[in-house]
Formats: sequence, C-alpha cells, structure tokens
Amino acid sequence: MAKTTTMNIRIEPQLKQDVEEVLNDLGMNIAEAVTIYFKQIVLTDSIPLQIKRPRFNRKTLEAINEADKIMEEPEKYKSYNDVYEMLEEIEDEQE
Repeated sequence: MAKTTTMNIRIEPQLKQDVEEVLNDLGMNIAEAVTIYFKQIVLTDSIPLQIKRPRFNRKTLEAINEADKIMEEPEKYKSYNDVYEMLEEIEDEQE
C-alpha cells in the first residue's frame, strides 16, 4: 500500500453527515472521495467542477420574495389546513 498522510479540515457537522450519506450510497467514504477529487485536480490541472452562482429567472425570484414576505408576516396571508380545504374554497369561488 502507498504511504499516506493525514489532512485535517473543518466543515459543518450537518454537511459532513449529508456527504457521508451520499458517499455511503455510492459505496465509498470521505477519504476515497477526496482522493478521487485530488487525482482529478492533478489530471486536469484544474478544479474539476463548475462553480457557479445560482441564477434564477424572474418568476422564481418573485416567488422567493413572496415566500419571504409570507414568512415575515404570516398573519397577513390566508392559510389552509390541507390541500382539500384550499381546493374547496377555489371551487366555491368559481360557482
């Protein structure tokens, strides 16, 4: 076996747990995934993934802003106990 070295990194506990779940499903551990990633950096002489800022279209941004407003002042907005209650109200309005 090749000689190895130890690296220490700090990450959020929830992120580590989420990563471990995904990697476990793929049949590998964090050390194996990091090794693969590092080998790809060497092979491609670059960071082997695209790092982009999320871009949302106008409708998505409007929905996000509306959701933020609802969360800030939920008492100003109509709410329902379940989808059937909402559908019933919609049907009543159409009659």
